Amino acid sequence: MEYIGYLASILIGISLGLIGGGGSILTVPIVVYLFHVNPKLATTYSLFIVGFTAGIGAIRHYRMGNIKLKSAALFAVPSLVTIILVRKMVLPQLPETFFTINGFILTKDIFIMAFFAVLMIAASYSMIKKNNQASVPVAINSSKVMLIGALVGIITGFLGAGGGFLIIPALLFFTGINMKEAVGTSLLIIAINSLFGFLGDVINGVSIDYTFLFTISLFASVGIFIGTMLSKKIDGTKLKPAFGWFVLVMGIYIIIKELFLK
Repeated sequence: MEYIGYLASILIGISLGLIGGGGSILTVPIVVYLFHVNPKLATTYSLFIVGFTAGIGAIRHYRMGNIKLKSAALFAVPSLVTIILVRKMVLPQLPETFFTINGFILTKDIFIMAFFAVLMIAASYSMIKKNNQASVPVAINSSKVMLIGALVGIITGFLGAGGGFLIIPALLFFTGINMKEAVGTSLLIIAINSLFGFLGDVINGVSIDYTFLFTISLFASVGIFIGTMLSKKIDGTKLKPAFGWFVLVMGIYIIIKELFLK
């Protein structure tokens, strides 16, 4: 099962390289179901794996001129604030058991995975629907970019998800950059958010298996090199719907497994 997990980790990078997001949607299920890691710890691992991999992709896109630093800064600053608040103040306060009904026990682990599945289904909708890029606005809508940045920070902080499915549409419609620039800028934002979130967990004393973490990150990094190379030949927007259907099926599977097959 671990060998399958390492191979699946390559898909994390391919997704990030091709469409600038989606990698984090895969990371937590891979770490939980294929490596049998506790969901709470899996969110910490996801932050590093996604952040490290996205960082490599961001460097490559920067060299190709696909990153808009002003847009990245507007998004990243409010994101970092909400990530720190969620990881430091909200997650530690969640009870280990929420409630029990007719023998069903809603634990923190089940809640995290079910919430993650709902996020996957929401993300799949944004990937499947046709997305016509808006015309270039006169100026960046800073307030909306920062508001969505704060929302992405909450998602990243709680679930260890980079939030690329929210970042890219926000960049396209509120900053006027093109798809390739949105992908590159999204990777930079994801890298900043995720790595700072991971650093916060380390400072808070979370125990980390670094050998395991670096091994998965290595495989995911191979994937982002593949994804970035493919992005030069394949339009990522054409692959989004297919990936969206895959994410939808995964989200439904997780809900069924966590809520009905326990």
